[in-house]
Amino acid sequence: MAASSNQLPAIFKPPIPKSYDELGIPEGLVLDLLLRRLMIEGFSSLKSLSSSLRLSLQVVDSAFRHLRAQQLIEVKGMVGNDYQFILSAAGKQLASDRFQISQYAGAAPVSLKEYTRAIRSQAARVQVDRKSLRTAMSDLIVTDRLLDQLGPALISQSSIFLYGPSGNGKTSIAERMLRVYQDAVLIPYAVEVDNQIISLYDPVVHTKLELDDPEVDPRWVLCRRPCIVVGGELVPGMLDMRLDESTGIYAAPLQMKANNGIFIIDDFGRQLMSPRDLLNRWIVPLDRRVDYLSLRYGVKFQIPFELMVVFSTNLDPSDLADDAFLRRIHNKIFIEPVDTQSFDQIFTRVISARRLQADSGASEFLRRLCLADGREELRACYPMDICNIILSISEYENRPPRLSREDIGRAVELYFAKSENHLL
Repeated sequence: MAASSNQLPAIFKPPIPKSYDELGIPEGLVLDLLLRRLMIEGFSSLKSLSSSLRLSLQVVDSAFRHLRAQQLIEVKGMVGNDYQFILSAAGKQLASDRFQISQYAGAAPVSLKEYTRAIRSQAARVQVDRKSLRTAMSDLIVTDRLLDQLGPALISQSSIFLYGPSGNGKTSIAERMLRVYQDAVLIPYAVEVDNQIISLYDPVVHTKLELDDPEVDPRWVLCRRPCIVVGGELVPGMLDMRLDESTGIYAAPLQMKANNGIFIIDDFGRQLMSPRDLLNRWIVPLDRRVDYLSLRYGVKFQIPFELMVVFSTNLDPSDLADDAFLRRIHNKIFIEPVDTQSFDQIFTRVISARRLQADSGASEFLRRLCLADGREELRACYPMDICNIILSISEYENRPPRLSREDIGRAVELYFAKSENHLL
């Protein structure tokens, strides 16, 4: 998707560095990158290295001349004004030594100072009202009351605690919060700290946009604001620096990848790490908007914590966190069970989207069954879940699906577990 002019960061627009001073990272690191890249490519040119390492021709040429003076490069010819060259025997040996320390040979990193400036400059500023928020949530059935709670929370860009019974759309609501952002951000491929390289841009979690601006430093990638969702798989190691022993490259923790976006912790309280451990880990970042990370050998450094953290849980908040932590989460929003009108609207949307035929009064019949056997609440997930079961029943019996009372009854019986009294 091409980025329009209003998607370009208005405040942060780094120019292309033409010298080591402008680059902001150690010269030795740049030389190591060239050596490792040449070792991989075998035969290369200034233009090829400039493209691979996302560096200007001026910087690559300066590094090339340094390596050539050290007799680490052998020139094999020229194509136009561009040198064609390989590593010398001494160059191959040095490159091999450097490769043992780190195998990183991609885009040159940016400095921690420049990264910090970028994150602060690109902090989200949301303008939203009930109308625009309803548009963002248009594929969900939400009440005005809920929108009027979400709106101020999104404008504040502080943390949000969504809680309430399961199946009422907490995760769906959290994931759609990203739609209120109308801009994009620049994310570096990697960050340098103490001569170590931290890989940051991740195509799995970052959605790249095309940036047609030859004046922007190519070490940065234009992306949509990130949204990272984690559930029960979250462990403490995901929130700390991780060194790949085989490559010598650090991987950025999840909260660093989520900077300038949203970090959703789904099913909070059911992670492999305890709620207390997570809350203790983040009590300072949530309060001061900075986080502290460490390299393997003990060097500590500070990064911005410029993201909106959304906790989603069906557990009682007071059972998960103490008052000191809950105080730092300014927005606590209860996602309540759906009312009759909302349930029927969800039912209508589901059968319309699935192009299903339904008997007259099917929604009312389903409601009655969902509230039978002592159940007291209607949940937003029921229509979709029941329809999915009916589709499976129809496929099993090799007939067209229809929401008849008989099939609704069969699906409901499959869906709800029997209470202990019914098992006696």
